[in-house]
Amino acid sequence: MSVSIFGLLAIGATPRSHRARAGRRRATVWHGLALLVVFLSSVFPFYWMVTTSLKTQADALAYPPLWRFSPTLQHYGDALFRHDVGASLVNSLIVAGSTTVLAILLGTPAAYALARFEFRGKRDLWFWFISNRMVSPVVLAVPFFLIATKLDLIDTHIVLILLYLTFSLPIVVWICTDQFRNVPIELDEAARLDGASPWRVFWRINLPLAMPGIVVSAIFAFIFSWNDLLYALVLTRDNAATSPVAATNYMSGYELPWGEIMATGTLIVLPMVIFALLVSGRLVQGLTMGAVK
Repeated sequence: MSVSIFGLLAIGATPRSHRARAGRRRATVWHGLALLVVFLSSVFPFYWMVTTSLKTQADALAYPPLWRFSPTLQHYGDALFRHDVGASLVNSLIVAGSTTVLAILLGTPAAYALARFEFRGKRDLWFWFISNRMVSPVVLAVPFFLIATKLDLIDTHIVLILLYLTFSLPIVVWICTDQFRNVPIELDEAARLDGASPWRVFWRINLPLAMPGIVVSAIFAFIFSWNDLLYALVLTRDNAATSPVAATNYMSGYELPWGEIMATGTLIVLPMVIFALLVSGRLVQGLTMGAVK
């Protein structure tokens, strides 16, 4: 009797297990399709920009769109040499690189102090760093322009570096403070017992362990400085114009050179894509560090 009961239970459980496996397979398929849709919607604009930059003006304006065409690099040559996009890319590299380096040099010690020490006004200082990201950039454009005009800093690299630093520094402090908090304080205490100075504790112990967060904050600071258009458009003219400003110089009332516009866009985006692919491992590690206790 017991054998027959267990056999009936097994027979009854088999369809349910098959239904559960079939449900999991369907869920996996739908999940894969959703990821594919997200991937294609993210990659397709970049694909369209690159392919349009390789088409002639007639092919770019053809209807229906041409999927097979003879590629040309003429638009890249025109963008780099005739429209001075190469010089603007150098300006972007100078401004974004300098901003990132200064933000890391100033932000990591501040983040370490906020994470490890108690002092008067700590909460107010922390709120000040966070509140900097709450202000709309449009609101500050005119005041920054007036200040730069008074100091004779219009169309210089230094004005963009100082301006971007005010926005990038809170990002570095915000991310790195959380990273330093996740470093066990027992390591600091053990190092001090061995006679290490506070600076050595920071440099030799905490800084290497918080490196994923530092890399992530550096990536965000660099991307913000590289992509900004508003402040660069307001505060620069010719000498210090960055690549997003150069991309706006194609606007005219007669014809839009789509090939050159897309070539410029590709030249602006491509370094960031390569940079993101190179540091993607560090980026994921830094973003997920401390997420699970």
